[in-house]
Amino acid sequence: MIVIHPTARVHALADLEESVRGTKIVIGARTVIDAFVKIKPVGGGGDVIIGEDCHINSGCVIYSGNGVKLGNHVAVAANCTFAPVNHAYEERGKLIADQRFLPSKGGITVEDDVWIGANSVVLDGAKIGQGCVIGALSLIRDEVPAYEVWVGNPLRKISERR
Repeated sequence: MIVIHPTARVHALADLEESVRGTKIVIGARTVIDAFVKIKPVGGGGDVIIGEDCHINSGCVIYSGNGVKLGNHVAVAANCTFAPVNHAYEERGKLIADQRFLPSKGGITVEDDVWIGANSVVLDGAKIGQGCVIGALSLIRDEVPAYEVWVGNPLRKISERR
């Protein structure tokens, strides 16, 4: 099920894929989904919930996996990936594609008033606190405390918002 608030703007070249398992995609009021954004239900039963007044820039990919929740006033720069799911791979006598997925680490949560820089990757179990800034080319796998600025891979804190 895909639910788009009447005041949200989803570009005609965005691709929001309907789920075959009942996963929901919800786009909040005044949110903008740019061209070439892909939202794909895959790898679990989690929903993709995008709050109000968000902006998801071109080239972003959001997999539903174990769930993605973006709060209000979240800005996501171009070419970011949200992947709240991990393939199992340990059985070497079995194709990776046949091993399905690892247990959930809790999905992805991004709280209100967050800016995520271009080409960043957010993985299962990540929680980005309110007011955070994530620099371009960052890899987020764990919790990032509120109102801090983090960059890179490995991710490191460089400052705090005052």
